[in-house]
Amino acid sequence: MSIRSERPLSADQVYRALVVLGAEPLFDPEVRPEGPQDEDCRRLLGVLLAKVELEITAAPQLGGDEDEGEVLLGWIEEAGPDSGLTDSVLVNRLHRTGVQLLGLDEDETFPGQSASSMAIVVAADTFGAHLRFQDGDVEGVRRALGRAEVSMIEVQQSMHDLRVAIGDAEEEEEDE
Repeated sequence: MSIRSERPLSADQVYRALVVLGAEPLFDPEVRPEGPQDEDCRRLLGVLLAKVELEITAAPQLGGDEDEGEVLLGWIEEAGPDSGLTDSVLVNRLHRTGVQLLGLDEDETFPGQSASSMAIVVAADTFGAHLRFQDGDVEGVRRALGRAEVSMIEVQQSMHDLRVAIGDAEEEEEDE
C-alpha cells in the first residue's frame, strides 16, 4: 500500500501555516540556524495535526452533531468521498490514538488503559489487513494479522489483570 502526495509539502510551507495559527515550534538557532528543514516536515505535520484537532475540540459547541458534521463535510471535500487514501488515514489515526492512550511519558500503565489501547491497535491492524487483502498483498495481510493477534492477547491479559485488581479473578501463577 503505497501513498504519495500529489502536492508534497515542504517543511517551510508547514512551518508558515503553523506561524499563521500561532503554533510554530521553536527551533534552537544553534542547531537549526537556517530554520526548519525537510527532515523536520513529518514532525511539523504532527504539530499541525495536533493544532487542528485541538482547535476542533476546543471550538464552541453550538449544535454538537451538526458541528461535527461540518467537520466531516470539510474532511470529505478535501479528501474525497471514496478516496482510498481516507482508509489509510483511518488506520493511521487509530494507531496514533492507541499509542496516545497508552501514554508514552507515563511510568506505569494501568490494565484498563492498556486493554483499551491494545483494542484500538487491534482495530487498526485488522482494518489494515483488510486493506492489504484488497490490494492483493498477502504478506502484508499476514504481518498485520500477526500484530493484531499479539495485541488481542494483550487486550485479554490486561482485562484479566483488571479483574484481578478488583478481586473478580485470581492472579495467574508463573510457570517455572
